[in-house]
Amino acid sequence: MLTDTAVAPKAASSTASQAGQGLTIPMLERMLQDQPRNPDVWSALGALLRQQGKSQQAIACQHRALEFNPNHAGAWTNLGNVLADQERYAEAIAAHEKAVALSHAALSYVINYIVALRHGCQFTRALQVLDEALKVDPGNSHLRWDRVLTLLQIGRYAEGLRDYDCRLALPSYQNRKPPGQMWDGSPLNGRTILINTEQGFGDALLTARYVPLVKALGGRVILECHPELGRVLERLPGVDAVLPAGAPWPAYDVYCPLMSLPQRLGTTLDTVPAPTPISVPADARAKAAGLVPAGAGTLNVGIIWSGRVTFKDNTRRATNLTRFLRFLEVPSVRLFSLQKGPPEAELETVGTSMLVTPLGPHFTDFADTAAVLERLDLIIMTDSSVAHLAGSLGRPVWNLLQYMPYWIYGHDTDRTPWYPSMRLFRQKTPGDWDQVFAEVEQALRDLVASRRLA
Repeated sequence: MLTDTAVAPKAASSTASQAGQGLTIPMLERMLQDQPRNPDVWSALGALLRQQGKSQQAIACQHRALEFNPNHAGAWTNLGNVLADQERYAEAIAAHEKAVALSHAALSYVINYIVALRHGCQFTRALQVLDEALKVDPGNSHLRWDRVLTLLQIGRYAEGLRDYDCRLALPSYQNRKPPGQMWDGSPLNGRTILINTEQGFGDALLTARYVPLVKALGGRVILECHPELGRVLERLPGVDAVLPAGAPWPAYDVYCPLMSLPQRLGTTLDTVPAPTPISVPADARAKAAGLVPAGAGTLNVGIIWSGRVTFKDNTRRATNLTRFLRFLEVPSVRLFSLQKGPPEAELETVGTSMLVTPLGPHFTDFADTAAVLERLDLIIMTDSSVAHLAGSLGRPVWNLLQYMPYWIYGHDTDRTPWYPSMRLFRQKTPGDWDQVFAEVEQALRDLVASRRLA
């Protein structure tokens, strides 16, 4: 996570602190009336504007700070952060390099530099910087976590997963932690294991494939599960009992967080287990039959353009509904919106429900969504939990990816070992969705043409 610094404005040599501690924009504006050339105040103002999503204004403030003090390390790292927000990674990396040099490799600036390198897909350089920093501070959980993510992104799973548990020590780790002994991957020999949920819905679907493998080690398996996923995961092979997320802890002998399962079961890039078939209830299928009619001669395509808006990286991975409307020009294509949440409001801008059929209002949980996915010919979407659902069901899904996506998608291929039915379309330039959608439209036209010839 990129961290801004705000220098206390009373003195230019004050130490850095987290942006926004005790500072407000009106307060800083009053200070600038008295100290219009104070770089600390300008940089702090830029940091607060960045927090409000005002990137261009934040950039201007950091440049103003550097105009008055070209050697202001805090302004350089803050500038790098906001440039990275705009996916201007080459500029961001250059700014962070300047900050690291001026600060004599202050840790917070080094971490910002590493994050920018990762998002800019400069993984070799990121690992070099990480290894140098870890020699100085080998126990630092932030550095260890960034190294894990970098290794996973380039497919070095054995190394990356080895230290994946370091996430549990991060201050930002908000999932509740069960008491007792964490499972080490050894045979259970009749013991009861609690697999506790963490992170997002997509991660729960991703790791569901490991539950039968855990059961095969000879124990009783309790799976903690969010209610939205209950109907698709409660009948997973190997699940003996389901614990609703947040319920009091039951009796168990050992526990294991969901995202620790890949390491415990020795996953490498070449040994990723196939998705475990998930269950779709009969009543959900009956409901879906009334929502997506079987249309001879049509290609029924589900679309999603945004994940959860509360996810911190959603602005990079999401786009807008308008981009998907070009697919309506492809003969025989019919679009169905699977979108949930605030972005559903974009459907109102289309002007008619006859071009994009809204299905989101009919979904109460992932079982309803899964039943609809079974009836669609294709799903085209930006990355979110439904991509994991479609991939788990083995449905054809085209996943449209940001420049540096989630690590299971790697960084340079159009396939992922995690979901054989998934095709990846990647941004080749940071933030460039135009290129992605042009490629998808052509692929869609090719698909329609091949169906006609079949």
